[in-house]
Amino acid sequence: MERRSVLTMGAVGAAAILAGGVATAAPALADTGKRGPKPVGSGDPQSLRALGAAINLPIGSALTPDDITKWGSISGGQFSVVTGANAMKWQTVEPNTQGTYDWTDADQLVAFARANHQLVRGHTLLWHNQLPTWLTDGVAAGTITKTQLWSLLEKHIFTELGRYKGKIWQWDVANEFFTDADPSGIDPNNWWVANAGADIIPQAFKWAHQADPNALLFYNDYNITGEDGTNAKSDAVFAWVRQQRDAGVPIHGVGTQAHLDTQYGFDPQRFQSDLERYASIGLKIAITEADVRTFVDGPDTQVPTDSLAQFAQPFEYAAMLSAAVSVPQVISFTVWGWTDSDSWVPSTFSGEGYACIYDVNQQPKQAYYSLQKVLELASAGPTHRAAPPRA
Repeated sequence: MERRSVLTMGAVGAAAILAGGVATAAPALADTGKRGPKPVGSGDPQSLRALGAAINLPIGSALTPDDITKWGSISGGQFSVVTGANAMKWQTVEPNTQGTYDWTDADQLVAFARANHQLVRGHTLLWHNQLPTWLTDGVAAGTITKTQLWSLLEKHIFTELGRYKGKIWQWDVANEFFTDADPSGIDPNNWWVANAGADIIPQAFKWAHQADPNALLFYNDYNITGEDGTNAKSDAVFAWVRQQRDAGVPIHGVGTQAHLDTQYGFDPQRFQSDLERYASIGLKIAITEADVRTFVDGPDTQVPTDSLAQFAQPFEYAAMLSAAVSVPQVISFTVWGWTDSDSWVPSTFSGEGYACIYDVNQQPKQAYYSLQKVLELASAGPTHRAAPPRA
């Protein structure tokens, strides 16, 4: 079966996958505290990580400490690349006092990945949210000047990348510098742009490349690949990244978050076309934060209030992965948390949830099986993707 022809997915193709039956869930991986034999999940031909490995596409998830300590068997067995949901953000690693670090969560993530032969995505170095209050308060009070802010970011990047040098496969260097409200260019009201100037963004990439020359460096954003068709934001991000690359800035790829909602439109063909557009200028692509939320009865049970959402969700997951499979420059596919019980959605979007591929009881949903089926079909055809580095 020719993978590229079968999995160039639109509504018909994704629906066919969902109608074609699903495989059983993979057995769990035993937790391990040190690097040991490859986990059970990676050897089971039905695990997401094993099916992804067959076509050289790492399948990943964002993890919280609970995902590691409570459900490490699934977190280790099903995924071959992991991202710290919050572990590597500046607010987490240097929280209360300038120069006083807390690497607990980041160290835990990296150690877990090593024990389970997983790659790591670092997230994120330059973002307007989840900054330490000593930094934002200092800027607001005028006790941290623009020059000092540049120096503090430089120190932050070299400190964090230096600590994990050689252990992080991809870094989301800059995150969410374009808005939906005015998507034509870099947001002038972004905290970093307003206080440090737009030139801080390419400089962050240069510092990151100096700190860890072997890490792949990404610009990461949402609504830039087909969520509602190619739009002004997608065009602006594409133009900006191309301009930076042409100027010699070490941007190696684009991360598209791919947060979907069943109440809004989603164009699978446009999603793939937008991925191909980034690939056409030599960029690598990562699906970085995929999930599909919907309206639910409540945050504890997260039962969809619209029964059609239980079909729409696996369809949209399958369509996203199918597009990724069809574009060889997509080097990883990551869900933003794998269980509804530990999802960011209910606390962020009132009345919504059910966004992940496992339910609140850590049982696989139809969305999980839809991803499994896409990967099974893809493995029947030739592999056009370069092998990822060994974890």
